[in-house]
Amino acid sequence: MQRRSFLKKASLGAVAGTAAVAAPVFAQDAPTLNWRLASSFPKSLDTLFGTSELFSKYLSEATNGKFSVRNFAAGEIVPPFQVLDAVQKNTVEMGHSSGYYYIGKNPALAFDTAVPFGLNSRQTNAWMYEGDGMKLTRDVYKEYNIVNFPLGNTGTQMGGWYRKEIKTVEDIKGLKMRIAGLAGEIITRLGGLPQQLPGPDIYPALEKGTIDAVEWVGPYDDEKMGFAKVAKYYYYPGWWEGGAQVALYVNDGEWAKLPKSYQSIIEAASRACNSTMQARYDNLNAQALRRLLSQGTLLRAFPRAVMDACWDVSLKVFAEYSAKSPQFKAIHDNYMGYRDQVVPWFRLAEASYDQYVGAALSRQK
Repeated sequence: MQRRSFLKKASLGAVAGTAAVAAPVFAQDAPTLNWRLASSFPKSLDTLFGTSELFSKYLSEATNGKFSVRNFAAGEIVPPFQVLDAVQKNTVEMGHSSGYYYIGKNPALAFDTAVPFGLNSRQTNAWMYEGDGMKLTRDVYKEYNIVNFPLGNTGTQMGGWYRKEIKTVEDIKGLKMRIAGLAGEIITRLGGLPQQLPGPDIYPALEKGTIDAVEWVGPYDDEKMGFAKVAKYYYYPGWWEGGAQVALYVNDGEWAKLPKSYQSIIEAASRACNSTMQARYDNLNAQALRRLLSQGTLLRAFPRAVMDACWDVSLKVFAEYSAKSPQFKAIHDNYMGYRDQVVPWFRLAEASYDQYVGAALSRQK
């Protein structure tokens, strides 16, 4: 019912006029397009890669098959970390990736995904859709010939898998860890050795001992990746990804050629898929975590001293990047200002409610 409702609204509502005449006029006048979308994610991750497939399905159904987008998994057209380049050069018209994979080009791209101690998923949506997030991130992507849209959020991620326990800040020294985005800079400052590896390369590296730890997403995807087989300590929370957003990239030249109806459908479909990914993870992660724990995974919280050290270093890193780049500073100040504005409300309403229900369930048991 939800999908049929979306299709009806997207196909009819995108065209000015009455519902009675919109569908046949749209079908006659709309151009036939065959686009390609390159993903940074493998097909095995059905929630991440599956979101781009769902997006393409919506586009096709809402246009009676006239707007076809073929999805390609990581490595099928370009390597996982070259999706932005492929869309920029119009090698493909669309991409599905994460901005923080490309901080080597511009550190400000991290705000389109997640930064240490940043917004959670709902706060990210509010910043993007109702705050200045969309405008600010689009100003950055404009330099790369890209129009960006939110296309999924994982929610707060886990803190990763470790071969040994992390009891103090000293335990981070010498730690070879797969970690993405600005979090790698924090780990470096604390003596660790961060590495950015694409999905298919992570398990072999952890199994062989090339790395000592890995952060990926959360229980559902981590279970699929098999990390529990070679690292038993599972930490939380992922302080570097309070709400990791995944983005749709559209080449700006191709975007400009689209009729307004197609642009509206892309926007509507991206919003639908953005909320769908979060719902899927919320559903699947809870089930996967129970399975992992039943199989011997040892759940651990990062010690407060480790969290505090990471927080303090994060502030220094943000200050340094802000001093080097006016663009980074402008986005950082807006983003963190938004965080500081909404977190008190979330603590008052959401956190207090969740804490009580959790405590009541424990008492009931």
